[in-house]
Amino acid sequence: MLTHLHLSLPKTSHHYLSQILKKPFSSFKKQPSMCLDGNSLSPQNLFDIGYKNFKLDLSESASEKVKKSRECINQMLNTGEVVYGLNTGFGVFSSIVLPPDELELLQYNLIRSHSVGVGEPLTVEQTRMLFALRINVLAKGHSGISFENLKHIIKAFNLGVLPKIPSQGSVGASGDLAPLAHLALSLLGEGEVWNKERNGFLPSNEYLSSINMKPLKLGAKEGLALINGTQLITTIGTEALIRSERLLKAANIVSAMTFQALRGNKSILDKGIHELRPHEGQIKVANTLRGLIDSPKYPSEILDHFPHAVQDAYTLRCIPQVHGVVQDLLKLSRKFLATEINSATDNPIVFPERMGKKNVFISGGNFHGEYPAKACDMMKIAIQEIATMSERRIERLVNKTLSGPNIKGIKTTLPAFLVKEGGLNSGFMIAQYTAAALASENKVLVHPSSSDTIPTSMNQEDHVSMGTTSARHALQVVKNIEYIVAIELLAACQALEFLKPYKPSKPIQKVYQLVRKHVEPWDKDRYFSPDIEVVAKLIRENQISQSIEEFF
Repeated sequence: MLTHLHLSLPKTSHHYLSQILKKPFSSFKKQPSMCLDGNSLSPQNLFDIGYKNFKLDLSESASEKVKKSRECINQMLNTGEVVYGLNTGFGVFSSIVLPPDELELLQYNLIRSHSVGVGEPLTVEQTRMLFALRINVLAKGHSGISFENLKHIIKAFNLGVLPKIPSQGSVGASGDLAPLAHLALSLLGEGEVWNKERNGFLPSNEYLSSINMKPLKLGAKEGLALINGTQLITTIGTEALIRSERLLKAANIVSAMTFQALRGNKSILDKGIHELRPHEGQIKVANTLRGLIDSPKYPSEILDHFPHAVQDAYTLRCIPQVHGVVQDLLKLSRKFLATEINSATDNPIVFPERMGKKNVFISGGNFHGEYPAKACDMMKIAIQEIATMSERRIERLVNKTLSGPNIKGIKTTLPAFLVKEGGLNSGFMIAQYTAAALASENKVLVHPSSSDTIPTSMNQEDHVSMGTTSARHALQVVKNIEYIVAIELLAACQALEFLKPYKPSKPIQKVYQLVRKHVEPWDKDRYFSPDIEVVAKLIRENQISQSIEEFF
C-alpha cells in the first residue's frame, strides 16, 4: 500500500535556529514519505519524489516478497543449477559458466564495465526519480536482490546519495544498462555523487564516508538486478508527461484568451458540432473552451461588443479538434508509462511462488523499452501540435493584417507587434521569431527515435528501442513549447490592453491578473527575455491552470 503524506520541514536558517531549538519536539513536522510496494506508484507520485523532499520506505508485503525472491537465489546456488546472469556471463557470453568463487566479482565487473555513459548528467530531480523507480522495481520481489541490500539502497536514497548519471549511452534494450550502472557504481563507493554544499560532484567513496555509510556489497545476481530495466526512459518520459499535461491545460486557457483578443466566432463551440464527432478529447476541450470563452455565467464583454468574422482561421476554429487529439494521445502515453512504472523488467525474472517447482528463473524480454519508447514518441508528436497552433496564433496577434475580423467600416485590428509608436518600438516582433525558432527545432526532435534500431552485443540484441533518446527529445520538445505558449500568453495579455474598457470572461481576467502580477504591460521596448522566463515558469508550475480552479 502506498502512502503519500504532504508534510514539510521547518526552515533552519541561522537567523532563527536558536528559536527553533527552543520548540518542543512535537512541534517539528516530519519529512514526507512514500511507502513503495512495486505496484502502486503513479506518474504523479514519481514526479513528486523528484521535485519534493520525500523519503522512501518499503511496505511489509514487498519486504516478504523480496526475502522469498532471494531465497530462490540461495537455493539455486546450493544446487549448482545454471542460470543466466547468476553463474554465467552476459549477452553473448551467456554460454560461459563461472565457478562459485567468481560470482561476486562477476557482479562488480558487470557494473564497472557497463558504466560507459556520456553527456550531461541527469538533474537532481531526475536522479531522485530514477533512483526511486529502480527501488520500486526491486520492491516487486522478482529481481533476486537481498532484503538487506535493498534496505541499504533505500537508506542511501534517504541520506541524499545522488549519483552522477550521464544522460546518454542507452539504446533502451536489455534495459537502460549504462545509466543504471552509473547509479549502482556510486553505491559501491566508485563513481561520483552530487554534493549540494559544494554545488558539484564528489568521489563516491569520499561522500559515503562523510555520511558514515559503507559501500554496497554485491552478492550473486545483485549487480544484474540493479541495471536491467527501462527506468531511465520511464523517468524522463514521466517528467515529460506531467509537464505535457500541465502544458496542455495552460494551452487551452491561453488559446481561450487569444480567441477573445482576436474576437473569434464562438459558434465553433456549439455542442452539436462536437457531438457529431464524439472523440473524447475534442468534446472535453470544447467544453473547457466554452466555460472559458463565453459561458452564460461568465460572458465576454469583448465578444459581446466587437463583431466577428463569418469564419476564423483554423488555429482559432479548430482548437477543440487539434488540442483534443493531443489530450487523447497524452492519455494513452500516461497509460503506458503508468504500467511501466510498476512493471518487473529484469532478466532473468525470479518467480519465488514457484520455488521447488519448474521455471523459477526465466529469461524473457521485459527489459525491452519499446512500450515507454512509443509512449514518449507519441507524446512528443502529439504535444508538438500545441507548438504549431500557438506559434501561428502569435503571428495573428502581432500581424495587424490578421489581428481582427475584416469588417468594412469598423476598425478591429490590433497595432502592429502590439506596441504603441511602432518604429520607435519593435514590441513583440522578435518574440514571434523565438516562437518560430523553437517550433522549427521541434520538427527535428519529434522524429520518432523508436523507429530506428542498431543491433548490439554481436547481434545478440538485434533489435533495440532507442527509447532513451525518445524520452530525452520528448522532454526538450515540452520545454520548447512551454516557452512558445508563454509568448502567446504575453502577446494575448498585451492585446487585451488595446481592447479596454471591454473585458474578457472572468476566468480569463483571472489569468490576466496573474500574469500582470509578474509582468507589466508593454508600453515601450524593454529587456524581453525575463518576461518570457517568468511566464514559462508559471506554466511549468501549473499556476495558470490553478488560477481558474474556482470557476470550474
